[in-house]
Amino acid sequence: MNLEEAKKKLETFGQEHVLKYYDELSDTEKKDLLTQIDETDFAVLENCKNLGKSEGRGQFSPLAAMQVSEIERRKDEFAAAGIKALKEGKVAACLLAGGMGTRLGSDNPKGMYDIGLTKPVFIFQRIIENLLDTVKQADGAYIRLFIMTSEKNNDATINFLKEHNFFGYPEEKITFFKQDMAPASDYNGKVYMEGKGRISTSPNGNAGWYASMLKAGLRDLIQKEGIEWIDIFAVDNVLQRIADPCFVGATLTAGVSCGAKVVRKNAPDEKVGVMCLEDGKPSIVEYYELSQEMMDAKDENGDPAYNYGVILNYLFNENDLYEIAKKTLPLHVVEKKIPYIDENANLVKPESPNGCKFEQLVLDMIHELPTCLPYEVIREKEFAPIKNKEGVDSVESARELCKLNGIEL
Repeated sequence: MNLEEAKKKLETFGQEHVLKYYDELSDTEKKDLLTQIDETDFAVLENCKNLGKSEGRGQFSPLAAMQVSEIERRKDEFAAAGIKALKEGKVAACLLAGGMGTRLGSDNPKGMYDIGLTKPVFIFQRIIENLLDTVKQADGAYIRLFIMTSEKNNDATINFLKEHNFFGYPEEKITFFKQDMAPASDYNGKVYMEGKGRISTSPNGNAGWYASMLKAGLRDLIQKEGIEWIDIFAVDNVLQRIADPCFVGATLTAGVSCGAKVVRKNAPDEKVGVMCLEDGKPSIVEYYELSQEMMDAKDENGDPAYNYGVILNYLFNENDLYEIAKKTLPLHVVEKKIPYIDENANLVKPESPNGCKFEQLVLDMIHELPTCLPYEVIREKEFAPIKNKEGVDSVESARELCKLNGIEL
């Protein structure tokens, strides 16, 4: 894109301020900014007007989970089916690792954070060690690992993993790709600038991973390797089992389009999304959308009907994903603190929310599918998210859970 084309595009969307400092930039910075303007979808900024407006949801009803008791009873059957699929190369894993460790006080990618006490134990290391457990169960069959980075952490992530020899995972089985970014704006839909030659952007939400894979041209590899299922998971849960045979086997045996790992809620009002049906199709109801009536509802055993929280570990059928990718998923507007440069080009780091980011969410992908199996896992064994430095879902709580599971830190 040349300067005239950039001006024309910006004018169309009322974003001419993006070029305010263009003449002060180096040739490289000019080229980078023009590329960013070319690749940015400014049309999403229209959605600012939807901030705070209720996104119409359908009629919720409970969706029963496969409970630990049934999984234990059928684990040999499920494990055999899962190991077969893993050995045949039908299952891949996708690590969503586009985030930074900002809330942990780190300027590095979140996966580089060291949770060790007596020796270095990095989040990336824990995840790969968990994946190597799956490889061991599958008699040494290494599965394709996709790692989604972002433009902010891509180089640092790749360099770190190379320096650590991918913690023992074969490099030829790892494929990196970058998540698409969405512009961030003020409440009037004007994009913020994070530098004189840089539009402020953020990752386009946890549903953007598959579209970003397609954009990176990875479907050819998926089809060439005969991958039929992709297990996606977040970078911050250091205990999760990845593509574990029992989960894979249960999902395949159930004949569903998707499997979702869930844990029993520790309180009716715990702040987790809950698997449910929405207008008869699988979905996730956010904790703030649960009415008192839904919190009080009971199933046939007298247990809470909306009792299973998602942990962001899903097994998707790849063909179904490809069909979903042909549709336009809803865009969610989120209020956030967005660093920006002011009219004097000074960087401002706001202490309270000052604008909008735009995200697509996994719950909307799931709602496009006809069926989903909520698969219960034991919280203390598979759920140690690191969201904060201390307190709930923190480095401290994750360390305690790791110790409980015999992991040396």
